[in-house]
Amino acid sequence: MILQFENTVFTCEHLHDSAENASLIKGFTVKKDKGEGLAYFVRELAEENESSGENCTYLVKDRNTHELAGYFALRTGLFTVKISEEDFYTVPSIELSNFAVNENYRKSHPDIKRVGTSMFYDFILPLVRYIKSFVGIQALYIYALPEDRLIEHYSSLGFERLEEEGEQFVHQHVKPDYDDGCIFMFQML
Repeated sequence: MILQFENTVFTCEHLHDSAENASLIKGFTVKKDKGEGLAYFVRELAEENESSGENCTYLVKDRNTHELAGYFALRTGLFTVKISEEDFYTVPSIELSNFAVNENYRKSHPDIKRVGTSMFYDFILPLVRYIKSFVGIQALYIYALPEDRLIEHYSSLGFERLEEEGEQFVHQHVKPDYDDGCIFMFQML
């Protein structure tokens, strides 16, 4: 990784930056069953996705204990916005394809609050902005699990939803099958 990010509590590194990371990801868990796909991704698919160039996965670790606090995965993407019946605009973007906090870490450190928010503002946004300095990117987007609390959380991080017709247009043109049922959200950079 070109950049090494850290704050007072966490460090962030690329999946392949340390040999210990392969064993750390095997113990990753999530709180809710609906999020099990996020745990499965990091435990079983992240390495393969790295090799194929499909995603780059970053681990957020406790600076003192080196425990895995969370992870996120990024990849390039785009989404389309309908302008008229005949025209649409393509928005060059980065997809936050996976983003989760390790429930094991949360249970071991109940005093550390807002882990996901810290990950987003201290690591995800700076990395996306850094990438933006090299390639044309106008937005960051995510397909969120359809839970009100999660949608509210992403809204508090600056993500927006499209109107229903616009969201359906995105789903018809660029939404991956594995994100079926998820809510498209974005923020302009």
